[in-house]
Amino acid sequence: MEKEVQQPHELRLDNRARLSVSGVREVESFDETVVVLSTVRGLLVIRGQKLQLQALSIDGGQVSVHGLIDTLAYEEEQKTTGFLRRLFR
Repeated sequence: MEKEVQQPHELRLDNRARLSVSGVREVESFDETVVVLSTVRGLLVIRGQKLQLQALSIDGGQVSVHGLIDTLAYEEEQKTTGFLRRLFR
């Protein structure tokens, strides 16, 4: 079995106003109060006020978020299950 090469994952927060994130796989959702990013280290939830995506380079795995950043938290990714799977548990 081949070992998976892990992409680097870094966070840089400047004055709670500018956040740079590397190792981003996908932007799951975003609005003015919450940005959810799928990263190589899990689901990153960014909460704040007047949040905006300023730079987005999924090919390079880079995202920049500007606004007033209140919270950075990693959460478990939710696995969606089909109706039949739930029925026969």
